[in-house]
Amino acid sequence: MSRFLRALLAVCLLALVPGCGADTRDPLVVLGPWTGEEGEAFEATLDKLDDGTGRTYTYEGTRSLRETLVSQLEADDPPDVAVLNSIGELTEYARRDKLRPLVDESSERAFAPWAPTLIVDNKQRTYWVPLKVDLKSLVWSKRGAPGDRPTWCVGLASQATSGWPGTDWIEDLVLHQAGPTLYVQWATGLLDWRDPAVRNAWTTWARLLGKRSPDAVQRSLTTSFEGPSTADGQPRGLLDSPRFGCTHEHQSAFIRYVYAGDDVKVEPSARYLGGKSAYRDAFEVAGDMAAVFSDDPDAQELVARLSSRAGRELWRAEAGPAVRPLFPDTAGLSLPGSATPVEREIESLLTSRARTLCFDASDVMAPELRDAFHRAVLEFFRDPTERQLDSLLGQLETIRIHTNTDSGTDRSFRPPSAICEPQGVDDPESGRTQGAPPGG
Repeated sequence: MSRFLRALLAVCLLALVPGCGADTRDPLVVLGPWTGEEGEAFEATLDKLDDGTGRTYTYEGTRSLRETLVSQLEADDPPDVAVLNSIGELTEYARRDKLRPLVDESSERAFAPWAPTLIVDNKQRTYWVPLKVDLKSLVWSKRGAPGDRPTWCVGLASQATSGWPGTDWIEDLVLHQAGPTLYVQWATGLLDWRDPAVRNAWTTWARLLGKRSPDAVQRSLTTSFEGPSTADGQPRGLLDSPRFGCTHEHQSAFIRYVYAGDDVKVEPSARYLGGKSAYRDAFEVAGDMAAVFSDDPDAQELVARLSSRAGRELWRAEAGPAVRPLFPDTAGLSLPGSATPVEREIESLLTSRARTLCFDASDVMAPELRDAFHRAVLEFFRDPTERQLDSLLGQLETIRIHTNTDSGTDRSFRPPSAICEPQGVDDPESGRTQGAPPGG
């Protein structure tokens, strides 16, 4: 037998022996918030992502992301990579040394305001990078609906995080009525919750929603933000629910997955909020950020590939129009020809027409304060009186002081503060365009 045939036979025999000639390392585990069609698209992206390491991936998608991650950390079995939407939670994990600083390749994509740097052990570090983003400060309505006297849809239920659609309202009102500077002070725990600007946001929300019957209040408290389900279990959208009879909805860009037709339009929320014209082009944003929880270098490589242009193109190709992801920096990456008018409007607002982007305030706050904010919104919606508001703002202020005291004892640690970022404005001090990544 020739040397070549003997070598070929040896390779074939090795291929039949378990563990021979194959990568036997465990799959990298990715924990994320996407389920259903979104989760399937992301999982398909992982399956097709060539990161050069030969590793495979296991994706765990859950709507109970915080609870799942806390449980895994307590069991000392964290995922290699987790995707979270809360800067407050990520900051806490960094402070507790649960995260690993990102390698330079990923850090260069830590676009503001989604991924501000932290000071940990007296060093400036980057711990997460945005994979997918969402634009808030939007109002949805049926085409032809009169915009001068809107009837607002409100669905506040969202399992463990019920109340967040209401906090989005309050945050948007603070941003447009008081401006980004005060918004940052409030979101980062430097402003008293009883400040007149914050209080005014709550009372404006109650006035905009108008007087509601006890039945209507209870319906909003128990109805999902997605709207009631259809007979086949799919979310219908609040605008399409005859039980609500509403004409306008204040909601993030992601809600487009329940409004796939051409009969719904989207526009900036500013004109509905009674804010100042100087803040009209300010928008609240949210994001899903990837962070590394393990020491496996392949986890770092995975985050770098997912946040790269090639990774984004692959993800967009795998996702259907209703769940097609938006990205924080889309230079050179355009929407496909099949993009809907709503998609194009949102993309235009996010990438070229917005002048200031501010990260979701409640998702910047410490988890304890954020959760209390959610609960307070539900209580105020149930009883929007001055006396109730006084009580709720006093409780939130007590929690703010408590969380600031807890986090302020470590002088080598500083939480992020750059959560509002001007867009497309030259910054003479840094020599770069605002909104570009550090070093980019």
